[in-house]
Amino acid sequence: MIRFFNTLSGRVEEFKPLTAGRVGLYTCGPTVYAYPHIGNYRAYVFEDLLKRFLRFMGHDVYHVMNITDVDDKTIKGANSQGVGLQEYTRTYTRAFFEDIRLLNIRSADVYPRATEHIPEMVALIQGLVRKGFAYEKDGSVYFSIAKFPGYGRLSKIDLGQLRPGQRGEADEYEKESVHDFALWKKSKEGETFWDTELGPGRPGWHIECSAMSSKYLGQTFDIHCGGVDNIFPHHENEIAQSEAFSGRTFVNHWMHCHHLVVDGEKMSKSKGNFFTLRDVLRRNIDPLDIRFLLLGTHYRKILNFTFEALDQAASGRRRILDFVYELEHRSLAAGGRESWTALAHDAVAKFRQGLADDLNISASLTALFELIRAGHAGLAEGRIGTDDAQALLSCVRTMDEVLGVLPLGQEVPLEERVLRKIEDRENARRAKDFKLADKIRAELLAEGVVLEDTREGVRWKTVKPDGRTP
Repeated sequence: MIRFFNTLSGRVEEFKPLTAGRVGLYTCGPTVYAYPHIGNYRAYVFEDLLKRFLRFMGHDVYHVMNITDVDDKTIKGANSQGVGLQEYTRTYTRAFFEDIRLLNIRSADVYPRATEHIPEMVALIQGLVRKGFAYEKDGSVYFSIAKFPGYGRLSKIDLGQLRPGQRGEADEYEKESVHDFALWKKSKEGETFWDTELGPGRPGWHIECSAMSSKYLGQTFDIHCGGVDNIFPHHENEIAQSEAFSGRTFVNHWMHCHHLVVDGEKMSKSKGNFFTLRDVLRRNIDPLDIRFLLLGTHYRKILNFTFEALDQAASGRRRILDFVYELEHRSLAAGGRESWTALAHDAVAKFRQGLADDLNISASLTALFELIRAGHAGLAEGRIGTDDAQALLSCVRTMDEVLGVLPLGQEVPLEERVLRKIEDRENARRAKDFKLADKIRAELLAEGVVLEDTREGVRWKTVKPDGRTP
């Protein structure tokens, strides 16, 4: 049995998909107005862990992740640079896909862009107006919260603050501040707009996800994910407009991951503790070490990011890599013992059991590291044969189908040009020209070649996209 915490009910519940063996999953993707920070990737790694685990348990997961390429932030950014909205957002959309590949986040089945689904949004808004849940004012259309009695169920917000007709113009507003929210915004001078039956304008942020999720997953689907900062107002508003339109339950199971903080404080550029993934990778850090850190704390707990914690995550991941390396390369006697096969099966069962309990990653990693500890002892004492090694390797790789922290792809021969770059970097390091060494490493990383500096010398692996290219 799989049990997940449901934000809507406020308790851990048995998870049962609407259709046996098939899960409809919607996750809030990036707003492509800037490079995502590591807190964003905490949510994306959590969602990847969830999807991998559901597939591990035999479910066919259909995953939709939206790309928000029109909202207040993207329009402001495009205008500040004097470029078109599409040109402005293209840079950050590409960066997002590059980053998720480095973090071994498996591709969604569909990445709908908001700008490509304006007709669906207009139809949804028109339906809300016809049903009396929305109204037009000065060329814009607003959702009337007073007309939807269930408003506040997800966020548990104090509806005593509701003043009918009070309107929020921004896509986001302060927590605990309840407003009628914009579904369609009248065009303003200098802003991107669409000519539609609603008049010239563009969609509000919240309507985008309702239109896109229902198009690809239906009016009711299994799981909707995001960060806790999405609960209000974004997800609360999604529920209101979706259920008002369809008259049906929007989502059966809501799952939210908690914040990532840096050195115990909220990330802030003014504090100098704001990091994009690129900022962290410039420190010659393996992206899969970052992945291991981001998934190693339970998704409903605050994750405190420090570089010391990242070093500890790298050490933990190194234990897994070293164990795999020993099993693959150590000279062992032929044959094996049933006890090691039984131990491996037991470890996988405990790993599965941990994640089935609301993604209890701590229990699952304990099962993995207990197996590694026993395996190292067996290797040291000569009690592991070739068959045993294969059973243990199979066990670790089975777990990694969910964790995704082993090196990406197979080591393949590199082009002569790339090999020369690696040699140039080694020469720069020996000459203590670390600025040049870091520059070459970054260039190789951009080409999909990840370097690892070890006591035995430099190792590399190639990063390959998983699934289709978005």
